[in-house]
Amino acid sequence: MIDFYKKMLDNNKQWVLETLEKDPDFFSHLAKGQTPPLLWIGCSDSRVPANEIIGAKSGEVFVHRNIANMVIHTDMNMLSVLDYAVNVLKVKHVIVCGHYGCGGVKAAMGNQSIGIIDNWIRHIKTVYRLHDKFLDAIVDEAERFNAFVEVNAKEQVFDLAKTSIVQNAWKNGQDLMLHGWVYGLNSGYVTDLEVNISSNDELDEVYQLKL
Repeated sequence: MIDFYKKMLDNNKQWVLETLEKDPDFFSHLAKGQTPPLLWIGCSDSRVPANEIIGAKSGEVFVHRNIANMVIHTDMNMLSVLDYAVNVLKVKHVIVCGHYGCGGVKAAMGNQSIGIIDNWIRHIKTVYRLHDKFLDAIVDEAERFNAFVEVNAKEQVFDLAKTSIVQNAWKNGQDLMLHGWVYGLNSGYVTDLEVNISSNDELDEVYQLKL
């Protein structure tokens, strides 16, 4: 345990040295501020590193991660990140990125109690309920699992569009587009789910806030 901890500290020192060799001004420029064009809402899974997946540099991606990349309207953590990204950093894109093999999505397909996370997974189960006819019609369990991952990511994009934060930005003419992706752990590639929203006109009328 101690050896692993010390190794992390040594790795940091090595990373700093290697980074400064490539660009002596890297950290001084980074310390001046951030203007990332993108907010990434992804899964907490350790195998899905946002910057590395898209080849982004430090300072280019503002990140929020939670179990199964959920956008829950009562989650003050997510809402605070979203508000800062949209209203202060003025990001132009928000990507919700799920991933195949997601443990949270898999857990939502069953009834095993895990612990306090059961309360979080209930939100994912709600997504299944909304699409149960489509998902239940998929006989192969692995294919159904993959389809559920995709459906969940899409639903989170729509939930983003329903927030007052995003709708107010659109009302004020802010250039902001929402996207849904899924990352393949076994390939490294992302799949564009082709759910790209840039106006609340694309939502059902009941969700279009009169701001």
